[in-house]
Amino acid sequence: MTKNKSRRGFIRLGLKFGIAWPFFTPILSSCNSKKEGKEPNTRLASKKLKILILGGTSFLGPHQIAYAINRGHSITIFTRGKTKPTIHKSLFNKVEQLVGDRDNDLTALNNRKWDAVIDNSGHNAEWTKRSAELLKENCDLYLYTSSTGVFYPYVNSDFKEDSIVNLIEPEGITDEELREEYWYGTMKANSELEAINQFGSDKTIIVRPTYMIGPADNSNRFIHWPIRLKRGGEIMIPGKEEDMVQYVDVRDIAEFMIRLIEDKKVGTYNAVGPTTNQNMHSFVEEAKTAFEVETSFVKIDDYDFLIEQNIHNLVPWIMPIENNKGSAKINNQKGKENGLTFRPLTESVKDTYDWWNSNAVTQKQRDEVELDPGSILMREKSILEKWKAL
Repeated sequence: MTKNKSRRGFIRLGLKFGIAWPFFTPILSSCNSKKEGKEPNTRLASKKLKILILGGTSFLGPHQIAYAINRGHSITIFTRGKTKPTIHKSLFNKVEQLVGDRDNDLTALNNRKWDAVIDNSGHNAEWTKRSAELLKENCDLYLYTSSTGVFYPYVNSDFKEDSIVNLIEPEGITDEELREEYWYGTMKANSELEAINQFGSDKTIIVRPTYMIGPADNSNRFIHWPIRLKRGGEIMIPGKEEDMVQYVDVRDIAEFMIRLIEDKKVGTYNAVGPTTNQNMHSFVEEAKTAFEVETSFVKIDDYDFLIEQNIHNLVPWIMPIENNKGSAKINNQKGKENGLTFRPLTESVKDTYDWWNSNAVTQKQRDEVELDPGSILMREKSILEKWKAL
């Protein structure tokens, strides 16, 4: 029996660096939006808001801060003071920075008023309960950053916002990775409920992103594709023709969240791209156009072979078997109808590649990924040789 590789196989790394995985770049030019319909995203808000972000120095937070400040809002962040922002650094001179600990010290939040709260650092349902309970009398809105992981196990399809979520971890699971998968989803689902229970459904916004990609994603979960596509040549694509993929640029999530707050659009939203259904093959075909290099593809559609080569996922592709059968079948219609937009995939790929090769990333960091003997980047040639020899 093969070991199940879950869709959230990056949980350990994600929790190590914070729930949204930190940015490591001060490069701003590669992080600007170039998507069509840009004007609605850059206009000044009609009302200037005071926004509190629980967290704010990691992957998602700096983009929320940059977008909010550019639209005229004022920002306060609440962190332990340990993670320093390394993107949009100059903007943090305009940010009020409160220090505390969500586990045992919320003192800095006492007797303060904000128009809205964004909870990015909710790693524990009890944390969400405590912060929401403390702030509910002094804030108008509470936005909880959740995850499509609430739907795990993904044994169905077309998961909508009102689809059943898993609130209880099953007993008797011995596989550590499965335990983490179930824990993550149930933690997020229960945290959503705590936010709603404290603030009320009429003052709560829940946003559920799928895999966020973009420059400075320190999880290294997506970087394979920018690196590999830039090199060109013969490239392996895992998966069958019908294998679907879903992903979203972190900047699109950040902007969507701020606009939801501005418009007071309470409710729950799946924050999932792309705009229309896309399979793995078309994903790579589109992504390759970010670079002007000669490329050919070898499509490996044999799951047994892929498992033998220890290839269970290559984000955004997740092998759609067992508990991950419907992992890329999250319904995004409600999000799109309420202002969720998507920049071109080529922009995400190119910006991520530029960041990866900027001075925001050390050569040591690059080597740890690109020269890792266990990585698909390093093993691809031998895998293709084995495949062709069958």
